[in-house]
Amino acid sequence: QVQLVESGGGSVQAGGSLRLSCAASGFTYSDYCVGWFRLTPGQMRDGVAIIARDGSTIYADSVKGRFTISKDNGENTLYLYLQMNDLKPEDTNMYYCAAARVCSGRNFFGVVNWGQGTQVTVSS
Repeated sequence: QVQLVESGGGSVQAGGSLRLSCAASGFTYSDYCVGWFRLTPGQMRDGVAIIARDGSTIYADSVKGRFTISKDNGENTLYLYLQMNDLKPEDTNMYYCAAARVCSGRNFFGVVNWGQGTQVTVSS
């Protein structure tokens, strides 16, 4: 069973940094795309930063140059990170870790496994 558990959210002032972490388990890492999503104003989950199955990374235009996604393959757990620098008030959101077998660009398809989310709040 796929499990995803996020941590690392919090409150910072604009210009600050946060690092989100996600402990992922229960699946074959090389068979899945993994990434970070946040909610749109319409409450849809929008891909912020993705690592595709081939290891390539894709970022939303709004976070390019400020956010960095990375992963660390443990023996039984995949650790997924999102380093967020130069945070802006518009980055305030719930951030979700996700994994899926099928992805294209910043979109995941089919069965998508989600974490519970972690809140990031950026004050001006």
